[in-house]
Amino acid sequence: MLQHEPLFCLHCLYNLPETRYHEFDVSPLSQLFWGRAPIENVGAFLFYKKGDMVQKILHQLKYYGNKEVGAFLGKLYGTQLVQNEKWGKTDMIIPIPLHKKKERKRGYNQSEWFAKGLSDGLKIPYNTNILIRSEFTETQTKKSRFNRWQNVKDVFQLTDSILLSHKHVLLCDDVLTTGATLEAAAKKLAVIPSVKISVVTLATAQ
Repeated sequence: MLQHEPLFCLHCLYNLPETRYHEFDVSPLSQLFWGRAPIENVGAFLFYKKGDMVQKILHQLKYYGNKEVGAFLGKLYGTQLVQNEKWGKTDMIIPIPLHKKKERKRGYNQSEWFAKGLSDGLKIPYNTNILIRSEFTETQTKKSRFNRWQNVKDVFQLTDSILLSHKHVLLCDDVLTTGATLEAAAKKLAVIPSVKISVVTLATAQ
C-alpha cells in the first residue's frame, strides 16, 4: 500500500483476499445473525488475519487517518455488488455510526468512508443522519460476543423511519467479527415498516 495515489500497487490489488460471499445464495456469515436479527443477505469484501496485509489496511483506515482507503475499497466492492441482482436492488446505504465524541477524537467515521465508496460503486445514496449512536461505549476489542452485545444493544436510535419504509437498506461497517454491533443496528432498523436489511463489511476474519 502506497502513501499517495495510487493507493494500491497492482500487485496488492491482484492479491487482495476476496471472500466472494456476495455470490453465495446464503453467505457463511449469515449464520451469525440467524434467530437474532432479520437480515436478508450478509457479505464481506476481504478476509483478514492477524498481521496480514488486510489487517494493516484496516489499521490505516481506522487509526492512521487514511480514510481514502475505505472509499477506494468500498467502490471496488460496490462495482462487484451492483452486478448481482440481490445486492444491486438495494435502495440506501447506512454506515454504522460512531458516537460524536469518538468521531471528533478520530476526525472521521471509517464506516462512513466505506459507505461513500459503496455508494459510488452501487450508484445508490448513503445516509448518515437516520441512524445515530446516542451512547458512548467502550471499545469492543477483546470482549466476548455476549459482552459486546451488552455493550451495544441499546446505543442506536432512529431519527427518521419514514424515509426507509418499504426500502431495502444496506447496513455497512468496516469489520465483521461477532456481529453484535451490526445486530443491534439491524434490530433498530427492523422496526421500520416493511424494511429489508442486508449487511456488508469491508473485512471479516478468516
